[in-house]
Amino acid sequence: MRIHAVMTGFILFAAMALAPPLHAEVILSVHPFKPPRQLMESFSPLAKYLSGKLGEPVSVRISRDYQTQIDALGKSEVDLAYLGPVSYVKLVEAYGARPLLARQAIRGNPVFHAKIFVRADSPIQSLADLAGKRFAFGEPRSTMSHIVPHYMLWQAGIETKQLASHKFVGDLVNVALGVLAGDFDAGAVKEDVFFEYEKRGLRAIATSLPISDHVFVASARMPEEKLRKVRELLLGLDKDARAPAILQALTRGVTALAPVADSDYDALRAVLRKTRELGVQY
Repeated sequence: MRIHAVMTGFILFAAMALAPPLHAEVILSVHPFKPPRQLMESFSPLAKYLSGKLGEPVSVRISRDYQTQIDALGKSEVDLAYLGPVSYVKLVEAYGARPLLARQAIRGNPVFHAKIFVRADSPIQSLADLAGKRFAFGEPRSTMSHIVPHYMLWQAGIETKQLASHKFVGDLVNVALGVLAGDFDAGAVKEDVFFEYEKRGLRAIATSLPISDHVFVASARMPEEKLRKVRELLLGLDKDARAPAILQALTRGVTALAPVADSDYDALRAVLRKTRELGVQY
């Protein structure tokens, strides 16, 4: 019996020693806030940069939806994730604290805004004018194309039941194109997407309160030494000669990746508390 126990222990030890690492490559997860093809083009330069510095492959994985990304990081099925603010708050609520790496800064500012907009030729001038109109949201879990805009409408005294209709159309590009095409009277996206399509004939009618921007988060199982290295690489990226191309590929206007703390998302948590009281599902 004792020999059997010793042999069993030896076999288990050998299996653990020979077991492959958690992942054969570093997996960077991205939520589907734009079409997958665009996101692969946007995040591949960063993955290539990290791969070269870490000396191991880094691959980009576009999640099927926002919740899938949250669960994958919470369960350590991916190593790194580029999370929207709401997704980060929900991650912590569901799985506890995870190592924060950096948040993006657009033109040096690590906070951003939602824009509610209409066609440039629309007679709509304010949020109050949206009663009885058709509204386009992005994805239900999107910070800037649903949660924050819903809060903005509430502040202006507009409930979704007062709209003629509202619809979730997926990624933020669909929101902008839907309004441009006349399928909707108004919509909401994060400001960089609005600025990208503004010249095609959009006009903003409201801007949200500042919200801490998108954030890079690591798996709880990432080794401490690698965690420190990845954080240093992200925070020091703007000093690299390749930085402008890598950062601008992520999102228009990004100039650096800045330090981040969990408390940076407390303002958003207050918004989420209110929208949950209003029965918003996300």
